Amino acid sequence: MSEVSRPQWRKSSHSATGNEACVELADLGRVVGVRDSKDPEGPVLSVTRDGLAALLEAARRA
Repeated sequence: MSEVSRPQWRKSSHSATGNEACVELADLGRVVGVRDSKDPEGPVLSVTRDGLAALLEAARRA
């Protein structure tokens, strides 16, 4: 039986110090997982890489 590996969650180097207002990303295979760093056991938003790129571009322009 093979062991299922846990995703490696990463926080942006631009995040504030501490654990305030941060999101974490993880490569989940065909999609990227996005979660709230304050609630690591909470819900995960799954988006395609193209969707994530569009989201990040929109955030940069805001």
